[in-house]
Amino acid sequence: MIDIVRYTPDRAEEWDAFVRHSKNATFLFYRGYMDYHADRFADYSLMFYDKGRLCALLPANRKGDVLQSHAGLTYGGLLMDAKTTAAATVTLFAELNDYLRSQGFRRVLYKCIPWIYHQMAAEEDLYAICRTSDARLQERDLGTCIIQRTAIRWERVRRRALKRAQEAGLTVERSTDYAGFWQVLNDNLRTKYDSKPVHTLDEILLLASRFPDNIVLYLAKQGGEILAGMVIYVSAQVVRAQYSSATPLGKQLGAIDILYDRIICHDYIDWPYFEFGTSAEPDSNAILEPLVFQKEGFGGRGIVFDRYEWDL
Repeated sequence: MIDIVRYTPDRAEEWDAFVRHSKNATFLFYRGYMDYHADRFADYSLMFYDKGRLCALLPANRKGDVLQSHAGLTYGGLLMDAKTTAAATVTLFAELNDYLRSQGFRRVLYKCIPWIYHQMAAEEDLYAICRTSDARLQERDLGTCIIQRTAIRWERVRRRALKRAQEAGLTVERSTDYAGFWQVLNDNLRTKYDSKPVHTLDEILLLASRFPDNIVLYLAKQGGEILAGMVIYVSAQVVRAQYSSATPLGKQLGAIDILYDRIICHDYIDWPYFEFGTSAEPDSNAILEPLVFQKEGFGGRGIVFDRYEWDL
């Protein structure tokens, strides 16, 4: 029998220690990252013990009678270690469902951790939720990814844009000027999509201060003026473009292209995967075709971000 315990702040050290050696976790699951927006989500993260040994974690929040794995994160799901077996995972989900019923839950929304983030095979949960819960696919977002060992040559339009940026004398630097980039990002999102970044400036400054090796800002400049920027999230397997944006002049001069060249082809060429993020319309699952086309021009190809649901 597996003991299921709800996470409380006094267990933060134990939680983080498990994340550190988990086979499918990234820095997003450390409490220092998860808890930055604790005021927006009713945390209902769970810890699983087998004969006293912590064997799995489930980052989650409660919304009414629904358990969500965790609505404030890009991806989520069961965090496991190298000792986790398929049979044990099936048992875990069967007992989890019983536990959730006893706590008044009626439904589960479950995000998967895409396979590129796994440091070893880690899809026992996908088998278990179908076996024990009759889980059904609720939503599928399209992301774009480069596998570095089979990288595709950039399309001509992207190579020409990179050359244009180089000839215009654009420079690329790592920076901590998040305020300068957030102005470019906010202006672009407001004009193009009537939206704003998921993170406020204060939030990204806080997270970057807590995870300086994992959250990195690059800027493309001309004569000291910011023309484009990119915030990347760096994990063991994947470098992800979390935010990227350019000014009108930056777009004209290929500022985004010179940023991708520096990051993908030079500074992080030894990382197995580069991930561009998803490309859906705001509040819709329809893809933004021009955005996908741009990412594919850098050699990216499709990867999915799946969400499942089941009734209790």
